[in-house]
Amino acid sequence: MTWVFDASSGQLIVKTGVTGRASRMGHRLTIAMNSWQATVWWAGDEPSRVDLHVDVASLDVLRGEGGVTPLSGAEKALARANALKSLAADRFPAISFRADDMAHTAEGYRLTGTLEIRGRTRPRSIDVRVADLDDTWQVSCDAQVRQSEFGVNPYSMFVGAMKVADDVSVSYMGSRAKDR
Repeated sequence: MTWVFDASSGQLIVKTGVTGRASRMGHRLTIAMNSWQATVWWAGDEPSRVDLHVDVASLDVLRGEGGVTPLSGAEKALARANALKSLAADRFPAISFRADDMAHTAEGYRLTGTLEIRGRTRPRSIDVRVADLDDTWQVSCDAQVRQSEFGVNPYSMFVGAMKVADDVSVSYMGSRAKDR
């Protein structure tokens, strides 16, 4: 049995921070990844493998908090272009995570596997929360990713006085109907 999750079953969100002497001028961005797919393979009643594939070009800047002025449409487009450039989306069009080890936790499962960004792989564990809501399973997780571990040079300006923080937060919240 396999389960497939995608943008129709939940939202994959990236949140950035701002650092540097001029950080008050920058926006903390909320970014949606609009094209992705996670496949969960089952062995009996237990998940046995998870593969996540994210289309980098589907990145969409939803909003920006902070900054001197509200984030305009043109600034969202510029932030998107800068993010795609930092991620080298033309050469590395996908981000992937593959977990071959699943361990029960109090709230769900710990997935242990390999995260690949910009062609660089690193081991990663992610705790996934699973809640039984009568007819559906609610699935959620939060993870921190240090961009520099994957060769991503966070965008900066004013000679580094304002830059995107190296650590970004990635979260997923979604649901799946129970099999009948």
